[in-house]
Amino acid sequence: MDPCKYSATTLAETTERLAKDGAASSPNSGKDLENYGINCCSAYACTAKMMQPPMGCFAAHDSTPIVWPFQVYHRPQNASDAMTAIPAQLTTESLQPSEMPRPRWTLRIEAFVWRKLIGLGMFLHRLRSPRPLSHSFRRSIPATVSPRKGAINLLFYTPRDYPGRHGDNRASRYPVLVNFHGGGFTIGKASDDARWATAVVETVGAVVVSVDYRLAPQYPFPTAVEDGVDAILYLLQNAEKLSIDAHKIRVSGFSSGGNMAFTVPLRLQDEIRRRRERYNERQLTTGLPRSEGKVVVIMSWYPPTDFATNTREERRKTNIRPDKELPKYFTQLFDASYLYPPPYSISLSDPYLSPGIAPDDILRALPKDIIIYTCEWDGLRAETERLVGRLIRVPKKRVQYRMLIGVSHAWDKSPNPFKRNLAREHAYGEACIGLKRIFDKS
Repeated sequence: MDPCKYSATTLAETTERLAKDGAASSPNSGKDLENYGINCCSAYACTAKMMQPPMGCFAAHDSTPIVWPFQVYHRPQNASDAMTAIPAQLTTESLQPSEMPRPRWTLRIEAFVWRKLIGLGMFLHRLRSPRPLSHSFRRSIPATVSPRKGAINLLFYTPRDYPGRHGDNRASRYPVLVNFHGGGFTIGKASDDARWATAVVETVGAVVVSVDYRLAPQYPFPTAVEDGVDAILYLLQNAEKLSIDAHKIRVSGFSSGGNMAFTVPLRLQDEIRRRRERYNERQLTTGLPRSEGKVVVIMSWYPPTDFATNTREERRKTNIRPDKELPKYFTQLFDASYLYPPPYSISLSDPYLSPGIAPDDILRALPKDIIIYTCEWDGLRAETERLVGRLIRVPKKRVQYRMLIGVSHAWDKSPNPFKRNLAREHAYGEACIGLKRIFDKS
């Protein structure tokens, strides 16, 4: 029995759903989706041959991967200039919640309490054997992109032979993966993804930099995205000192961090362009990256991608197991904290918030290789699959997509220290193998 054999029923459902959104319009849409990597497999896939998974795990079952020709793309002056390309029904400018905004002080107290409780859960999460690596060292960097000044902590997870901790840059450059944790932009911290960082370090041999971006409600949209940009700019500025290959940055993220895996690379391009313009006009003398780096791979786990056209209730309706959905007290806290900070107003269709409905020109600016994992029992799955359909249709990205069957949102962050999460180990292992393939080719 093929350990990577996917559910035909689920694939058919996915094909039908994407076809309705215009993602699969050809008569052979099912075959097209298969060739594009639309595989809906169990989290237990590839367990029989973990180190040699079938090609179907990530691309076509054919041994020849699809390679799209390189396209030269010139960014608009800024992301907002391209917003006119969004259909009118998707442009929900300056939306505010229907009810009166909650006082900010109550949100801060609630977020503080949940951070402590979730922190305890993640402590238990890390206790289970085999224990994940602890970060090798940390760096605290100043926020320069956001107008809200402060500090951003970066946790470095490194291979055993890595010399860069002490500034020894004599060794060859290590590949680097920048990771963004989840938590609705409101809770969580960089060490939450220690198990993922461990898998990447041990399987890929890369340096993982996990970003402790600043959280809402104290730091609402777009602070998290701007902090992510600062993290990558720091790596570009200090690539030689850190012994990393900043010419090819890879990013990953979970949930809200999965959203940032899309939005940070877009915002990074704009920031570098702005700094170059200011430098050329002699308004800026420092801050330009020393390395001409760029983001070349995105790996996103169960991300929210559309805040403009989907309410929370509509998302719940798309979940075949609504009982597995995140509790309302969490989602209400997240949205009230990050999206509606009085006295500010925001556009929910902003590409730095809702990449799933960004114009095609903006999506073309994303890296060529994109790996996406969703959960079968997750209200965010439908909007992410719509984005997958768009990415393979118009920008023609090399998308490697998998829906993990029988799991819900954040299934890999279980706090139970007495039960080994084999599904997580298998999924992480498979994802790392996919990453390593791309690393080795680049």
